Amino acid sequence: MNCFPWAKDSAKKSKNNKMKYKSLDQDQPKSLLDTQKVAPAKIDMKEDAKDAEQSAVTNDLEVVEGVGGDHKEKGKSRSFKLSELIDATDDFNMENYLGEGGFGKVFKGKLKDTGELVAIKQLDSDGTQGVREFVIEMMTLSLVDHPNLVKLVGYSVEGGQKLLVYEYMSLGSLEKYLYGHKRKTLDWNTRMKIAAGAARGLEYLHDKLNPPIIYRDLKSSNLLLGEDFHPKLSDFGLAKVGPTGTNTHVSTRVMGTEGYCAPEYAMTGQLTFKSDIYSFGVFLLEILTGRKAIDSKRPSKEQNLVDWARPLLRDRKNIYHMVDPELRGQYPPKQLYKAFATALICVQEQPSTRPRVSEVAKALDHIVSQLYTPQSPPAQTTPEIPVIS
Repeated sequence: MNCFPWAKDSAKKSKNNKMKYKSLDQDQPKSLLDTQKVAPAKIDMKEDAKDAEQSAVTNDLEVVEGVGGDHKEKGKSRSFKLSELIDATDDFNMENYLGEGGFGKVFKGKLKDTGELVAIKQLDSDGTQGVREFVIEMMTLSLVDHPNLVKLVGYSVEGGQKLLVYEYMSLGSLEKYLYGHKRKTLDWNTRMKIAAGAARGLEYLHDKLNPPIIYRDLKSSNLLLGEDFHPKLSDFGLAKVGPTGTNTHVSTRVMGTEGYCAPEYAMTGQLTFKSDIYSFGVFLLEILTGRKAIDSKRPSKEQNLVDWARPLLRDRKNIYHMVDPELRGQYPPKQLYKAFATALICVQEQPSTRPRVSEVAKALDHIVSQLYTPQSPPAQTTPEIPVIS
């Protein structure tokens, strides 16, 4: 989805760098797909076209598995036959429907040979949109290995179909817990645990992976929860290899979700690691306030979460009016201040004033380490919040 609802998918794409993906220096292609062009999916493709398409996707995966150093063996994914995934989902029975993922429907499945529960994303077959994102996600997840990133079990590209098979995250997306009927289950400790886990996953992409990756689609609906609310980032279809060497940014078509896009990226198409930091700040504000990034049902001055939050956070007295009412006053005031201050500095308009992801992760880990025990009645201490312009 584009950052703006009026932006059309038919916008001009930047020219691909045709250089083969041989090195990890600043001359490498900026998209994980720049080495290949994949034919669009069609249900009525001839057998030779189907074979060619499957070969192209497989070749892309092999190219990426050839880089990444230590990650190569960790991220091995399995090629499934279409029949295996049909069996796993009972022919994609709607009783197994989990929801809509990036560019396709997601179904719960059970692999017959191992008994493993999985989530299977089926790319929309009518039209070409999403094919590029499918391959990028497949290639990205074949490289990464981190406890806060969703695991890719495998893929299938048979019969004109394109499917991705992920580990099954039993509790679903964070979005459902923030805005659905399960809101009351998210106490302070759980929210901070989720935020810190997301920060560690992003830190891995930015600072630990070689080449580094800009996630570009951080939001509550892309944060999946496993047992005991263990968080994992998912949906890497918009991921982009970040700038290296002397480069400061990656020039690309503006993509993402309205309300989460950094203003400088939305205006110029210049993507940096600080673009992800802005999105993380919005995400953290969601967790703290229980408000959506964009909510057209609210009064006009409150529809954009960041625009609403920034001026309020300059007065220390406002945080208690901003915090999610579902917490019912059960939070530690000093840690609440630190969490709001972290979110605020992440959504600064100037990218240079935003922190590195390692700093964000460290701040949230510290909050998590201060385990909160609910009080009755709730504490009312008001900490001071410095003005951050």
